[in-house]
Amino acid sequence: MTPPITPEMYARRRAAVLDRLDGGVLVVRSNPEQARSNDTDFPFRQDSDLHYLTGFDEPDCVLVLTDAHPDHRFVLFVRPRDPEKETWHGRRAGVDGAKMRCGADAVYAVDELDAVLPGYLEGAQTLYFTPGLDHTFAWRMEQWLGRLRRTRPRTGKGPLTRTEHGTLVHEMRLKKTAEETALLVRACAISAEAHNAALAATRPGMNEREVEALVNYVFRARGGSAPGYNSIVAGGINATILHYTENSMPLADGDLLLIDAGCEYEGYTADVTRTFPVGERFTEAQRAVYDIVLEAQLEAIAAVKPGARFDDVHHRALDVMVQGLVELGVLVGEPSELIALKAYQPFYMHRTSHWLGLDVHDVGPYVDGNGDSRTLEPGMVLTVEPGLYFGDSILEYPEKYRGIGIRIEDDVLVTASGSDVLSKDAVKRVGEIEKIRRESNTGQDSPLPVS
Repeated sequence: MTPPITPEMYARRRAAVLDRLDGGVLVVRSNPEQARSNDTDFPFRQDSDLHYLTGFDEPDCVLVLTDAHPDHRFVLFVRPRDPEKETWHGRRAGVDGAKMRCGADAVYAVDELDAVLPGYLEGAQTLYFTPGLDHTFAWRMEQWLGRLRRTRPRTGKGPLTRTEHGTLVHEMRLKKTAEETALLVRACAISAEAHNAALAATRPGMNEREVEALVNYVFRARGGSAPGYNSIVAGGINATILHYTENSMPLADGDLLLIDAGCEYEGYTADVTRTFPVGERFTEAQRAVYDIVLEAQLEAIAAVKPGARFDDVHHRALDVMVQGLVELGVLVGEPSELIALKAYQPFYMHRTSHWLGLDVHDVGPYVDGNGDSRTLEPGMVLTVEPGLYFGDSILEYPEKYRGIGIRIEDDVLVTASGSDVLSKDAVKRVGEIEKIRRESNTGQDSPLPVS
């Protein structure tokens, strides 16, 4: 059992932010609850920064960190206890419970915001606040600040500057601690098991949604809270749509199936993609494209190490794939010139990597203070996900490649000596894939290959 982040760890994170406030106040609002239809909501998921600093995952709450108050440095506004609402919708921590659970200096009921929060703002020189998904709260913040601006000539109180709170938090989130890495390792292990289960269970004639259901089952059965993002289960030409999420088409022998799905575990998400034949083996054309993408990914992973630039990973993958497209006869010309002209973009239109952590596209700058590509450091986690896509919108290329969409994605931790592929247990070598597919298609049924 992977241990969760402890209250002491959350306290250390807050202390690091407080050390940098310099007479300021940081305010973070929880994500709003989102209506799904009529009187039902989507499952609630906390704002990642609020979760990172508190571990408090209830809706309708506000975090305040300030070094401008004599006694209250860590303040929470939370939903009060309400026996009737808790009977219908679940337990609440309430004011006393939140104080005990999180160790805040002061906790108020959230309906006291108008009366209490401006008092914390007026003592600060700088407000660190980023409008989030709760647009009503952002409007209320503008009203509180407006009142403070109008009274400042008389009182001399109120923030003089305002900046995004990410400047204090996101650099911390970018470099993972050992505890965070352990959670990502678990999220990746569950995700790898889910991908391998789908590889073994898929049959021609199944629907994409059946495969998605199996992947989600493994996520939950192994302790994950949910998919970390909308799963992509794309058969045939659907795989050439980068963010295809309809997941409703039948799967045909002779097509490929691309699955981009990652488990969220204790708030941290994996992001893994695998592509395999619905039948027993790759066609010659599919195999040729797959080999290029896999080589590009392996070369790009090898470029992940301390001191390398973030863009080095993309450039290495790009070199391999453009050379491969020339060898396939898809592009004509010198690879370096084709890269300069971006002639590859109809077939490879996205970047190779992004940060990973509490969010699937995690926070942290990709460039340094000089505008240069960021230097990789131990503790950073990034995806490596090259792909090639031959869709309907591209008119001129050999017909035998039409409808092929292949992406291979792993999650890679930068270590002191190089890198560690956290999702390495998800099968991606052609020989292993085809062996499992042959064994799978020999059976009559499609069992769930999990215990």
